[in-house]
Amino acid sequence: MDKVCKAITEYPSVTQKELQELTGLSRSGMHYIHEFERKSSMSIKEKAELIVADIKKELGTNPVLIFKNLAKKEYVSINGPEHHILDGASLLMAYKNAGGEIDIDQALDRLMAEGLRMPGAMCGLWGICGAITSIGAALAIIDGTGPLSTDGTWGSHMQFTSKAIGELGIINGPRCCKRDAMIAFKNGVDYVNAHYDVTLQYEQMKCEFTELNEQCIKDRCPFYAHSFQQEY
Repeated sequence: MDKVCKAITEYPSVTQKELQELTGLSRSGMHYIHEFERKSSMSIKEKAELIVADIKKELGTNPVLIFKNLAKKEYVSINGPEHHILDGASLLMAYKNAGGEIDIDQALDRLMAEGLRMPGAMCGLWGICGAITSIGAALAIIDGTGPLSTDGTWGSHMQFTSKAIGELGIINGPRCCKRDAMIAFKNGVDYVNAHYDVTLQYEQMKCEFTELNEQCIKDRCPFYAHSFQQEY
């Protein structure tokens, strides 16, 4: 399926016969292409609903692994605002699986509602990354934080956001929703493990998405496979 996605992305006007040759799929396997095309035309809300449904099947306590499992789904683009739901949902699911006391169905519904309010390209247009605000929304849901909160969570969430966005700023653009998610998770896991009575696992992801991202910054990325920084 990855080969199909790449072929359709790079050759949008390709014929069905040419696409068969590019991907090596048999005629009987061409239904996968039609399924991909159908899901490529889905709205962000439709993608978000699939993310929420699929993420409930995940059992681990490592939000990075949960994210990777979902990011490989054919309905998740290499870059796109569906990450504003996927990133925070991955953290919420890992938190629940680690023993966090939360109504996961209600939490994911709220996270989806918040994520759908975050527009695409907000990183470049607003100066704040949706991966980080998605994790921030997850923390607010866990803590019940709102704009009038005085229990300390309002400020501590801002400190999380500030630290994570500072790391993204040092790396610089262009955007990559996979790289930005990894920075958000790194800081998000640190926050959860320091503030709650649960322990989340963290894996520094060696990027598996480079070939799908035309704007990959390669060696400037701490997750780039060919210059992987194990202790980032």
